Order: sequence, then C-alpha cells, then structure tokens
Amino acid sequence: MIETIQFKALRWLDITNPSESDYGVLLNEFHFHPLDIEDCRSVNQRPKIDEYDDYYFLILHFPYFDKGNKFIRIREVKIFWGRDYIITVGKAHWVVKKFFDEIQDDLADGDEDTIAMMSTSDQLLYNILNRLMLETNTLVQRVGAEVDLINYDIFNRRARSIIEQISVTRRNVILLNTTFRPQLRVLHMFESGGIKGFVDPELIDMEDYWGNILDQYQKMFDSIEDFGELIEGLSHTFDSLLTNRTNDIMRVLTYFNTIMLPLTLVTGFFGMNVDFPFLANTTAFWVILGALVFLMVLLIFYFRRMTRR
Repeated sequence: MIETIQFKALRWLDITNPSESDYGVLLNEFHFHPLDIEDCRSVNQRPKIDEYDDYYFLILHFPYFDKGNKFIRIREVKIFWGRDYIITVGKAHWVVKKFFDEIQDDLADGDEDTIAMMSTSDQLLYNILNRLMLETNTLVQRVGAEVDLINYDIFNRRARSIIEQISVTRRNVILLNTTFRPQLRVLHMFESGGIKGFVDPELIDMEDYWGNILDQYQKMFDSIEDFGELIEGLSHTFDSLLTNRTNDIMRVLTYFNTIMLPLTLVTGFFGMNVDFPFLANTTAFWVILGALVFLMVLLIFYFRRMTRR
C-alpha cells in the first residue's frame, strides 16, 4: 500500500508493506534501477548510498528495542531521494511511520515549521534522518544508563543477575558498534560534499545540516565505544570479585576440613571396638575431650595467624 503526502511539487511516498504491484510502480513510473528494486525486496543489506543521474538510493540501519524492551534489534531504512520526492520503502523503523503521520496531520493544520521542512526534498530527508538520530540517541543513552547501573550494582547484587545483565548489555553494545561503524562512511559522504543533493546551495547550504547529522552520529558512536570498554572492564572486575569470593569460600572450607581431620582421626582411633588401657577410668573421657578442644583451638589460632601475614 502506498501512502502519499503532497505539498506543492514535493511528494513523500511511504510504502510500508510493498507488494509486487508497488514495486512495479517504482520500476515503471519512477524508472528506478532494477538492482535497487531487488535490494528493496531483500533484507540484511549493508548500509550504502547509490548515486544516479536523477536520484539517490539509501539503505541505512537504525536500532530499536524489541517487544520485551530488553534486546536491541536493527531495522533497515530504505529511501529513494529525488528532486521532488522522497520514497520510504519496506517495514522501516517505527519512527519513520510516526513522522509521516505527524507531517500529514501538521500539514492539514497548516503548521509553519512542517511547511518549511517540506519545501525541498533535501530538507525533508534531513528531518527524517534527524528524527531517527534523536530516537537513536535516546536508545544509546539508555544503554549508557544500564552500564552505569551495572557499575553500581556489581558490588551489591547477586552474581546470577549481574551475569545476565552484563551479558545482555554487552550484546547490545556489540550490535550497536557493528551497526554504527560501517554507516559512518556513508554519512561522511554527505558532510564531505560527495553527495550534492538537489537544492541550490545559494538558497540553502545543506552541508551544515549534513554536518549536524554526522556530528550526532559520531558522538553516539564514540559513546558506544566507551560503553564497550566500560562493560569489558566491569566484566573483568566482576570475574575478579567472583574469583575472590570463591577463594574465600574454599579457604573457609579448607580450614574447617583441616581442623576436623585430626579430630576425626582421634575419635576414629578411640572408636575402634578394642580394649584400651586407662579407659576404665571415668576421667579418660574428659581428658580426651579436653585434648581435642585444645587441638582445635591450637589449629584455629595457627590459621588465624597465618592469614594475617
């Protein structure tokens, strides 16, 4: 289904779930390259921008949280960008559809800011990308808050919950890193002037706007790399704490077993079903018990002194 926003000569077409007839419209009416149509049919494409004589074709990736609000997923945003149109194709990021509906409502109300952003396709594309950047920045800040929470809880919470939290956050950070890194090259093409666009530079200098998009993206990428280093450091710290706790437990068990070993030996020796000298004396029990207590106290004193060295 093709939904259209028309403002003067500019059109924004949003094709959420394209059918073969929709692809036919793109191929026959707009004369897009067949390879671009094939890219729209497929998924898991690399971020790229293809330049043609009268249009550009962009594939960009943007993250979002799944329904469980726990794991990050990646959604492709496929855009045909021409002089008098923007076409978003496929089940893109939810922000694109929400922005499309907002513009539709604002134009009906005569909102001046919306009218200004619909003056050229370059400005409309910038606002779409800027809205995606703002949403992505919110997501990145949330990941940063999760890293800070791990840093706080690493000394206070149980090991199992911390291990799960570290694993989930590490997975999300790695996914963000692998998504952002190849896309920087594409966005650099805008800022460096490799992508000219369609608006007259004397009317609107879009390089400043593209530079703003790149700056936002670069800051988020730098933050993600910092999060990656932090989560690795926190993971090593947690492993060290867990190892120390295990060593403490093993040390206590070793002390207990070492103390009990001679006591068990003595009680086992006297527990044999044979006659021993002086056992007929009623004081023998108290003598043996006192010797065992003395031996236990001696061993405890010895181990405590050894641990203080």
